[in-house]
Amino acid sequence: MIHDATPAIEVKGLECHFDDRAVLEDVSFRVSPGEIFFIIGGSGCGKTTLLRNMVGLIRPGKGEVRFNGRPFTDADTANRRSMLKTFGMLFQSGALWTSLTLSQNVALPLEEYTKLPADEIRNIATFKLAQVGLTGFEEHYPSELSGGMRKRAGLARALALDPSIVFFDEPSAGLDPVTARQMDDLIVQIRDTFGTTIVIVSHDVESIFGIADRVIMLDREKHGIIAEGKPAELVAPGGDPRVLEFLTRRPARAV
Repeated sequence: MIHDATPAIEVKGLECHFDDRAVLEDVSFRVSPGEIFFIIGGSGCGKTTLLRNMVGLIRPGKGEVRFNGRPFTDADTANRRSMLKTFGMLFQSGALWTSLTLSQNVALPLEEYTKLPADEIRNIATFKLAQVGLTGFEEHYPSELSGGMRKRAGLARALALDPSIVFFDEPSAGLDPVTARQMDDLIVQIRDTFGTTIVIVSHDVESIFGIADRVIMLDREKHGIIAEGKPAELVAPGGDPRVLEFLTRRPARAV
């Protein structure tokens, strides 16, 4: 992990409500540069909602998000656009445009945020696909690929602008165990090679214990964080029974 006085991400007092229903209340945490950080918890606890608040897809009712010390939530259009170029996002489904080839999909953020010539964009797209093990698939369409390959193509697109932060929404969802572990290995490789800060929403316990440096666990009833730390520390005897049950997959009384 890369240590730095300024957190890569800082969330302070974030709240999110849908109509009169509270989803998140007073959520605060920091993510260090180069950290693999998991947001975990049961269904309906607000994991993906928190992620969408962080990347600007939902505006929080209260609170703020900062990237590398820079305010993001209330940033003006120019500053927000500048910060958007510093992170990538892999959605749960991969979110590829089905009418475009893999190369064209990866090229989209380059066309949106740079003024590079078309031939250079194509070369970068080819390189990014190679980074995720998809050399030779540049002209394939998403429908021609397996689920794991589509996720890797989505990751190549997320890496197109060489982001310092990459967000993942359930990267192992829908994958068989072997392919899920390959995705974990790829995530670690990206962090170790480029020093990328990784934020992952997941309920995959094997991934959590396999690659997470640190986690926060959200709770549906509390509308916020009930635990934070290294996974191994959170299953120590005497811990919160809700956390123990989630991470061990056994009823709390049996832990």
